[in-house]
Amino acid sequence: MKITRIETFAVPPRWVFCRVETDEGIVGWGEPVVEGRSETVRAAVRELSEMLIGQDPRQIERHWQKMTKAGFYRGGPILSSAVSGLDQALWDILGKSLGVPVHVLLGGPVRDKVRMYGWIGGDDPDDVADSARQQAEAGLTAVKMNATGRWDRIAAAPSIREVVARAEAVREAVGEDFGIALDFHGRVGPADARRLLHALEPVSPLFVEEPVLPELGSRLPALTASTTIPLATGERLYDRVSFQPVLVAGVAVVQPDLSHAGGISESRRIAALAEMHGALFAPHCPLGPLALASCLQVDFATPNFLIQEQSIGIHYNDGAAQPLDYVLDTAPLQFPDGWIRRWDAPGLGVEVDEEAVRAADARGGSWRNPVWEHPDGSFAEW
Repeated sequence: MKITRIETFAVPPRWVFCRVETDEGIVGWGEPVVEGRSETVRAAVRELSEMLIGQDPRQIERHWQKMTKAGFYRGGPILSSAVSGLDQALWDILGKSLGVPVHVLLGGPVRDKVRMYGWIGGDDPDDVADSARQQAEAGLTAVKMNATGRWDRIAAAPSIREVVARAEAVREAVGEDFGIALDFHGRVGPADARRLLHALEPVSPLFVEEPVLPELGSRLPALTASTTIPLATGERLYDRVSFQPVLVAGVAVVQPDLSHAGGISESRRIAALAEMHGALFAPHCPLGPLALASCLQVDFATPNFLIQEQSIGIHYNDGAAQPLDYVLDTAPLQFPDGWIRRWDAPGLGVEVDEEAVRAADARGGSWRNPVWEHPDGSFAEW
């Protein structure tokens, strides 16, 4: 079997799909994207395709090693995301060629179903209690929300109280058994992160995500020591080497994004590394159906898996498209009671609506993340 063609497609709201075709008619799909940098990632996929055209797609590890290491300059979100989508597509081809799902190739399933969570509140959280109650009524057992909107360099006391009040309102709306995750999104400085974590402890969050920016990882040991709240991070870390220090720092949950952190191959290794440190695996995935399917295949086979993010109804998708718009059979990705059941379709287990994907790419358009400013006009973290 040989790879004969590799294509990429930019699809709303902010995703890139890649299609890897073989001479035996088997096609694999993946999702290589850096949100807001789709054109750059597509160029990287084209460059990496030079290594893959004419090669046997089933030699996944061999290709992964070359794609990540054959260039003198390595790493970073663009290259790693390009590799991620191609890696997903190669696993899809291997599974389809053997007639088995990817989770079987990863050693077989360790669970029958995967717990899902949904997003509430958007970039500037408001009315989150009602939104959380609606998600609970729809069957979910956990939600995540941004803890804050734009955040001052050192917050005034009312800002701290507002964050806590929102979290308390959600807890009151959904009860003690419901999972509430709070995302600091790297907006909060280390000093305020410590203040917020202390104030949020009575709410007992499932976890707090990205309590500080990834480049401030040296501050994580002090934060983990200062709170009983489980800390989570990893959406902006791209390989197992980057996860080692945060695991040593004591984070409870790692969140590699399978469209950024080296695909199925590297994320599986990150999960195993986390298991060595007693940490749990909760893949980041505010993306499309191929990224979600890739996450689920790893989730089914990963002992230390916790919970899975998904983007159906997320604020990024407003007025654009939802993940299920690009698949022909939506049943495998439905979770009416908050869980996705394991399925046995080969490869990634989703059938792409190629006509819809090509039509979306032809319409064009690009997404850029917001750029925020402080009241004095200086840059503020989004």
